[in-house]
Amino acid sequence: MTPSTRGGLELADVIRTYLPDYLAVYGATTSAQRMRVLRAIASCRTAALGGHKRRCDHCGHEEIAYNSCRNRHCPKCQAAARADWLESRSAELLPVPYYHVVFTLPEVIGSIALQNKRVLYNMLFQAASKTLLRIAADPGHLGAQIGFLAVLHTWGQNLMHHPHLHCVVPGGGLSPDRSQWVPCKDGFFLPVRVLSKVFRGKFLALLRRAYRSGKLQFQGQLSGLRQPKAFERLISAAVRNDWIVYAKPPFGGPQQVLKYLARYTHRVAISNSRLISMADGKVTFGWKDYAEGNRKKTMTLSAAEFLRRFLMHVLPSGFMRIRHFGFLANRSRRTKLDLCRQHLGVTNPSNDRPCENREDRPQAPTECNDSADGPRHHARCPACKSGRLVTVEVIPRVMRHACFPITWGTPLPIMATGWDTS
Repeated sequence: MTPSTRGGLELADVIRTYLPDYLAVYGATTSAQRMRVLRAIASCRTAALGGHKRRCDHCGHEEIAYNSCRNRHCPKCQAAARADWLESRSAELLPVPYYHVVFTLPEVIGSIALQNKRVLYNMLFQAASKTLLRIAADPGHLGAQIGFLAVLHTWGQNLMHHPHLHCVVPGGGLSPDRSQWVPCKDGFFLPVRVLSKVFRGKFLALLRRAYRSGKLQFQGQLSGLRQPKAFERLISAAVRNDWIVYAKPPFGGPQQVLKYLARYTHRVAISNSRLISMADGKVTFGWKDYAEGNRKKTMTLSAAEFLRRFLMHVLPSGFMRIRHFGFLANRSRRTKLDLCRQHLGVTNPSNDRPCENREDRPQAPTECNDSADGPRHHARCPACKSGRLVTVEVIPRVMRHACFPITWGTPLPIMATGWDTS
């Protein structure tokens, strides 16, 4: 199969070509949700999802634009979602330095998270947010209420499971009585060793509580952890290890923050630009080896293994991977941001408006969103450069897709394991 006509190899090409190989190995243990993700990506911007025909009102040039799947795991559908999200965030930025803090789960805990995604990913948000809020509120450190957003990533560059949280934090916060803005010291946010110890303690306390209440499941190689003594040995080993919390140096003002956020908020496990080739049942992609100073390398995997690794990062249905805390929490965001600006001596942006934290939820298939000039706008004609493209026909969806070996509506395989499939 040749790569998509849009130029370059795409994840959709890999799925359409090698899905039978994947199903031959892992079909019996693939959840219905993961099959829906594969189907959405394979069908994205093809006749399967329908589209519209547009005609130039000047020269008569015609073109067809197919609809996008709008699935949050699809690498082709994130640019427009990211642009909309960043636009809504621009009104919330403050004229102060910003810090980037990363909380990472150790490998031994990551293996539990893979089988209990919803529970442990929620714990990661809880432990990291409580750690930042507590240490920042300590008079011995900053002594202020901070606000920040946190973005969950579950992958490393090699597509293996590597759950970590990116937190972007304004450099300061409101004093306890809210009477002033308390700035961070120049170039310093909070001590990472203290953050690491508190984060570890809070996360392991949450993990113990979930274990005792029966919220965790253990399958395969982890089945021994069903025994309390084995579980406590794992906790003891985790306590002895250092948990990685990394704080990057502060970076610039609001516009730089927007560009910075764009690198993290709407990413998927692998972008199409990293795909190099597929042939003979194998897929080659580029990656950075952080252990060797970000050295650029290539990796070749069997197509089945490549898709298995990609599907490890499908999030539970409805799970919000972007969350806000402190004075940026949804409930009081507008009021507290107004107070922050007042103390900083800046005016409220004219486009400030309340926003719901639903921007990262998957959406239903919709019209093609390749650019701002979608089907409801009159885009400039690429042929004559002077006319406008006007929608003249709506193309209905095709419920069966020749490129996808499983038809729409076909019963999907039942999970043969007890792993997290939500």
